[in-house]
Amino acid sequence: MKYLLISCIVIGLIWWFKRGRRIDNSSNATKPEPEAMVRCLHCDLHLPSPDAVHTEKGAYCSLEHRDLQESRDA
Repeated sequence: MKYLLISCIVIGLIWWFKRGRRIDNSSNATKPEPEAMVRCLHCDLHLPSPDAVHTEKGAYCSLEHRDLQESRDA
């Protein structure tokens, strides 16, 4: 009975260590590259550059903010 208990503990420890290594390996997966952030000239919101509306003056978070800022500057 003593040997059965010891062997169960050893098998459990081996399983636990293998499981831990498998989880650690998944954290080394390739992570997406960070995107460049820009600031809206109207409301100062920071957003990813591909999502922004770009003009010669700068970037805006939406078409509405672009129109509002341009009408305010005019």
